[in-house]
Amino acid sequence: MDSSIDTVKAHVPTQRQAAFVPTPLVGQTLSNDGELRQLLGIGWRQPHYQELLLTLPPLGFLEVHSENFFAEGGASLSVLMAAREHYPISLHGVGLSLGSACGLDRWHLDRLAALVKRVDPVRVSDHASFARVVTSQAVHANDLLPIPFTEASLRLMVSHVQQVQERLRRPMLIENLSAYVGWEGNTLSEPEFFNQLCRQSGCALLLDVNNLFVNARNLGLSKADSVKEACAWIDALRPGLVGEIHLAGHAELPGIVIDDHGSRVAPEVWQIYAHALRRLGPVPSLIEWDTEVPALSVLMGEIAQAGAWMAELCPTDAGQCSS
Repeated sequence: MDSSIDTVKAHVPTQRQAAFVPTPLVGQTLSNDGELRQLLGIGWRQPHYQELLLTLPPLGFLEVHSENFFAEGGASLSVLMAAREHYPISLHGVGLSLGSACGLDRWHLDRLAALVKRVDPVRVSDHASFARVVTSQAVHANDLLPIPFTEASLRLMVSHVQQVQERLRRPMLIENLSAYVGWEGNTLSEPEFFNQLCRQSGCALLLDVNNLFVNARNLGLSKADSVKEACAWIDALRPGLVGEIHLAGHAELPGIVIDDHGSRVAPEVWQIYAHALRRLGPVPSLIEWDTEVPALSVLMGEIAQAGAWMAELCPTDAGQCSS
């Protein structure tokens, strides 16, 4: 593995890319096909570590789960830094627990800050969720739990996001959740919650279009109505908030739809993605695949489809995405 990585390093120049800064994307143009490719990435998982470093497929960025690289040194971090020689890296976390009323886990934030300093990622993201509570001791759930959409919850999220951004010295992206339970007494719609969160904290939205579809399906809506509901959710966003889009597969089971990231992107989710491009303009877009991980060529096929949508709806020098 190490000799393979060294061979790859010898033939490809180092690439660096500045951190994401939220800017309005509506009306943004693509100057050429190379610029389009720079907007497309995959979630990089262990089964593809060696193949990707040896073949260096044409990708704009790689996204990894931050917590997998918190250890000082070791093989995992070495592999990540080898990839960083060739691709911008996006750090996507699952453990900040930004919606937890007990506050942030300082150890977790310390480790994230150290990783950010080392990797200099193109983006840093986590979820609008909670997983951590403190009673006699800290307990961390093995899941991303939904937050209420209220003014009190918004104030808490804004405070925590600002603390993280100040520590990391960069803005972060916050992802909308796939949720299987909810809270009574919500006073804000979910898109308005994100509108306010982004405005008050300076963060941006990581828009997971598969999560929108899954949530609508679990409300009992048909596939067609779920697409309409997801598109209306996107339409309720204020311009300039979205810094990245996630695409993934889901599992339709009896009585429930699970966001399992274990299959190709569904046709209905591609429809929602197309609507997002028309509404938002060209946005960095990622294929996530976390269970039953297939061959790397399958992920590259999904990337090609995302690129085809972007090329069709946001042609180079067209002024803006077509409606």
